[in-house]
Amino acid sequence: MRSMPTATLMFVAAIISAQAQTTTPSTTGTKQKQAATTPARPALQSPADTANAMGQGERLAIQSDLAWVGQYNGAISGDVSERMVEAIKEYQKAGGGKPTGVLNPKERSVLAETGRRRRENAGWKIVTDAPTGAQLGIPTKLVPQQTSDANGTKWSSPTGTIQVLLTRRKEANPATAKLAEREKKEPAGRTVDYTVVKPEFFVLSGLQGLKKFYVRGTFKGDEVRILTILYDQATENTVEPVVIAMSSAFNPFPVATAPPPRKTVEYGTGVVVTEDGAIVTDRQITDECLAITIPPFGNADRVAEDKEHDLALLHIYGARGLTPLSVASDPADKASVELIGISDPQNQAGGRAATTLKAAMTPVAGGSDLALSPSPGAGFSGAAVRDDRGKFTGIALLKSASVRGSSNAAPVAQAVLVPADTVREFLKANGVNAAGGSADPKAAVVRVICVRK
Repeated sequence: MRSMPTATLMFVAAIISAQAQTTTPSTTGTKQKQAATTPARPALQSPADTANAMGQGERLAIQSDLAWVGQYNGAISGDVSERMVEAIKEYQKAGGGKPTGVLNPKERSVLAETGRRRRENAGWKIVTDAPTGAQLGIPTKLVPQQTSDANGTKWSSPTGTIQVLLTRRKEANPATAKLAEREKKEPAGRTVDYTVVKPEFFVLSGLQGLKKFYVRGTFKGDEVRILTILYDQATENTVEPVVIAMSSAFNPFPVATAPPPRKTVEYGTGVVVTEDGAIVTDRQITDECLAITIPPFGNADRVAEDKEHDLALLHIYGARGLTPLSVASDPADKASVELIGISDPQNQAGGRAATTLKAAMTPVAGGSDLALSPSPGAGFSGAAVRDDRGKFTGIALLKSASVRGSSNAAPVAQAVLVPADTVREFLKANGVNAAGGSADPKAAVVRVICVRK
């Protein structure tokens, strides 16, 4: 695993600079004429250009996975940097591949699965700390013990080899430089080998007795928030990738953002699961509707919802002879999938033809969800997903996510998967048996239209 902080620990996302253009001296005679008629070679696309062409959600996922496998020690922000490209090259070399700086599909799939497995082994969860109101990522399996008081929370391993402390205090006229100097001295005996101080935050790391420590702090008004991670040196191979993830996920003063305004008319996709008109779709698409219409069958009622997984169950009463999709499947191939949905009518001249799109499945940074990349367009929320073998894999939902680790959280359009098992459990809980039916999603998807005030 790559070593933790020297002067390159976190937060510096240096964008790769363009190469300076050079001017070829002019020549005369034949040589000049030959040069004028020789076509210029097109510039090769750099790894940074390739990364910049990706969606930000995919770049976030790659950075997160690289951090969890121990190759990346920068900010998980979705910004392209030299550090990100070099981390990809190091990962490729470690796997015996050619260090191109661009992941091929097999390398990306292996990296995604390794990152997912390591997050799962650590019990990684994004939580909101009640005493401080801060949001942070916690490796719940590494630090299962938790105690809180009015000044913060402490998470620790059973033997105390790993500890996470989140504290709050009020301080008159705080400044990051002053806060950093205080943390260097308290508790006594700290040896600091890395310091960065910015106007909005500071970071320290080094040794505290026999333990390694990492501290990140900031303030807002007179409120100070300090995150401290302590761990035995024997655990550093396990803990240091988690420190990278925790640093980027730490949001000491979350800003409550208003949800985007509802559209007067919103389009989604539904999946028919019974012949008599039961349909599973996106819950948020069908929220606050004056009427829900399923062309050409008429109106539908929403009869059940799952707020945790954003699923809704609709029913078209009096409908007969619809083609349901079988949602029974074997374990799916998570590397590559197809989305079958019905695009927004503006994207297909008012038509409602089913469209098939290819997508790759990767873990969402800082969570256990699976992202679908590239994200499909409007109308696809609620689309059916199948794997390379044609097996039902789940339902696609279009969501807006925040870029964690940035003081200005930016909304990122992202498609996530609700797995087939979750869909089946939702239907079973509402008395719907969807084991039979067609294996062809194109015959089973319908347009869902929500009309609001």
